[in-house]
Amino acid sequence: MIRVVLTVLVAVALLAAAAPALEDARASTTVERLDTEVDRIERVVGDLTAGSVSVADPALAARTTLTVRVPSGFAAAPVDGVALVETGGVDESGSTTTERGATDAAEAEATATDAAEAAATVDDTEASVALRYRIDGGRERTVQIAPGVADATVAVDGGAIALRPGGESRLVLRLVDDGGPTVRIARIG
Repeated sequence: MIRVVLTVLVAVALLAAAAPALEDARASTTVERLDTEVDRIERVVGDLTAGSVSVADPALAARTTLTVRVPSGFAAAPVDGVALVETGGVDESGSTTTERGATDAAEAEATATDAAEAAATVDDTEASVALRYRIDGGRERTVQIAPGVADATVAVDGGAIALRPGGESRLVLRLVDDGGPTVRIARIG
């Protein structure tokens, strides 16, 4: 009987010791998966602008669709409020954009400091698109979507696009001419 009690106590102690590491791993996995989704959006923007010409009429514009997946399940941390938003160097709440992959508190703080310094040199009037989310009630994270070598701006159609937390959301991207090539993103499902 004593062996069983000791075995249970040791198992509970090991689980309690491992729980913070598991939570950190889940958060890290979620950040990496969301960064991958941002990379996919950037590639689709580049592909769309590389092989198409922008036109003024959105109905005639070159378009493509993309499914964005927000991680869920045991290996992913719960994600709150996932959305594609238009931002400048500093968002509406005054917080700065974060770099991809900042998962622990020290790294996130250092990244936020670096982003604040970089934001001081960014023209806030130039809008861009970012993926904004919050992991498990923590701080809000914002990852810029950079069109890369594409000579086009990226914009969100009709304000922020809420994505399904823990599921798939379908997006349509259109290459329109808004005073220059612009990829407009809208949600279709």
